[in-house]
Amino acid sequence: MKALIKTAPGHGNVGLENVPEPKCERDAVRIEMKFAGICGTDLHIYHDTFNNEPPVILGHEFSGIVTEIGNDIKEVKVGDRVAVLGSNAETCGTCSYCKTGYYIFCPERKGMGIHVDGSFTKYVTCREDMVYKIPDKVSLKEAALFEPLACGVQAIEELTDIKVGDTVLISGPGPIGLICLSLLALKGCKIIVAGTTADSIRLELAKELGADVLVNVFEQDLQSVIMAETNGQGVDVTVDCSGNSISINNCLKVVKKKGKHIQVGIVGTQSMLDVDQILYKQVQFYGSLAHSIQTWNRVSQIIEQQKINLTPIITHVLPLDKWEEAFQLCEEKKCGKVFLTYD
Repeated sequence: MKALIKTAPGHGNVGLENVPEPKCERDAVRIEMKFAGICGTDLHIYHDTFNNEPPVILGHEFSGIVTEIGNDIKEVKVGDRVAVLGSNAETCGTCSYCKTGYYIFCPERKGMGIHVDGSFTKYVTCREDMVYKIPDKVSLKEAALFEPLACGVQAIEELTDIKVGDTVLISGPGPIGLICLSLLALKGCKIIVAGTTADSIRLELAKELGADVLVNVFEQDLQSVIMAETNGQGVDVTVDCSGNSISINNCLKVVKKKGKHIQVGIVGTQSMLDVDQILYKQVQFYGSLAHSIQTWNRVSQIIEQQKINLTPIITHVLPLDKWEEAFQLCEEKKCGKVFLTYD
């Protein structure tokens, strides 16, 4: 079978190769990938600005159909439609983080598509506890958004107490930013979304998903717009999904005194932050890394209840052979969420 592999450290070093189909051991589930999303982390791995362990098959956001189960598998059945929690492919299971559901901080953790083989291929094997069945009314395409939705849910729902009536700035309208926007719209917040000229397609998607104000920071002065929209107070919460240090500093400029900043985007390199803005305003600064087991369980309920419509975020589905085109769409921000399929 074909697989998209990071073959060696350094910039690039990514390509399609033929690899053996994985064996389904006694304690494993084998899944045929149907939709696999390209994440910002995949782009960071391509550019070698995110820790990874090549050679490794990329991809960690995916859904599929169970095609084989090991003899020790109890709940999952062949034919089940599933999403997969790939970020805990390996953990120690005994540290304080694992015991409390925050496995993401386990010192021995290895994630799919980063440290162990992931989903940009035909078949994937994993443990049974990583597999989540999806309801019949939920499509496999929607189910492939489980993992990015979990990232948004932790940032918006779990870290702090964003309330109806709050004014929130989202800086960076990529797929995670658009998911955060959708969650904020359900809360009844006033939502301002900032991007650049390159984000024009994504800003239009933001409008469709419920943004109240759109700001092109290359054409408008963000601070002036924010102050006009908040009677000179600044926004209650800023959420940076861009991972750009200029964007983060702009967030700190426009958040109100004793406001909150949530950092979702990965910068990938050292950056210069205006720490005095945090100090003099007493800004509460939250880092939001991925999600916990509790988050993933909450996402299962959100998906089943269908309270949030994420399908507008999905703009492209391309075969694995066209991965370079797919990556380029993401690099140039000419898309929402891009999925790869095995055709």
